[in-house]
Formats: sequence, C-alpha cells, structure tokens
Amino acid sequence: MGKLAVRALRAVLVVVLAGTVLVQAMMVWTLLTGQEDESLPLTPLRVIVVLGMVAGQVALVSVWRLVAMVRRGTVFSHAAFRYVDAVIGAIVAIALLWFAVTAINAPGQREDPGVTVIMGGIGLAILGVALIVLVLRMLLVQAVARDVEAAQMQAELDEVI
Repeated sequence: MGKLAVRALRAVLVVVLAGTVLVQAMMVWTLLTGQEDESLPLTPLRVIVVLGMVAGQVALVSVWRLVAMVRRGTVFSHAAFRYVDAVIGAIVAIALLWFAVTAINAPGQREDPGVTVIMGGIGLAILGVALIVLVLRMLLVQAVARDVEAAQMQAELDEVI
C-alpha cells in the first residue's frame, strides 16, 4: 500500500469515526434527557442505531490496526487474525441489528410488505459482506502458513550453507 493510499484511508476512517461519535453523543443525550416525541417508537430504534455505530467503530478501529500492520509489513502474522475476526463480528452484529430494525418496522408495512422484504434483503447483503471478509480471512490464513513455511525453509537452507 502506498503512503498516499494509507493517508487517504486513515483520513476517511478518522472522519467517519468522529462523525459516529458525534451522532452517538447526540442520540444518547436525547435518550437520557427524554426529549423525544412519545407517539413515535424512536427509543428502540435509537438504541439500535447507537449499538450499530459501536459495531461500526469496532470495525473502523480494526481496519486502522490492520493498515498499521500493512505499513510495518507484519500483516501476515497471527496477530492480524484478531482484527479480521473483530471486523467479521462487527459486520455480523450490524446485520443482526438491521434485522431488528426490519422487525420493528414490519408492523407499519402491512399494506406494502415489499419494504420489509427489501429490508430483509439488505440484511442478507450485509451478511454477504461478512462472508466475503471471512473468505479473505481464509486467504490470510493460507498466506501466513506459506510465510511460516518459507521462514522454516530459509532457516534450513541457512543451516546447510
């Protein structure tokens, strides 16, 4: 990864992380002060959104750590699995929270159930992203195994020489 790409990615991560923290703070403040219209079921949705943002922040921080490992050249190590697993877990959590939003929204869509079906499809697409990251994790496992094998072969070659 080039320096420009790393800086651009880090800038995006910082902006998104700061934005989610700001929105979370405002939503938590609204929940704590009770300044909402009681006729709308916004409290469960706000709690779900705050939890979803926490999951997103976990993914952002994990990507930040992985980018740092790429820059240091240590991404092909067992330490990277912890961050990749955190990204997968965060994406799955976001999908589950999306399904909760879909369930909360479903009773209001009795005349047009297509919206609920579309929302369910979006949830499945989010789970698909988690599966893609899982496949990438499997590729990382193979790369780490090859790296370990190459290091062992190099050590054996060094002994022979």
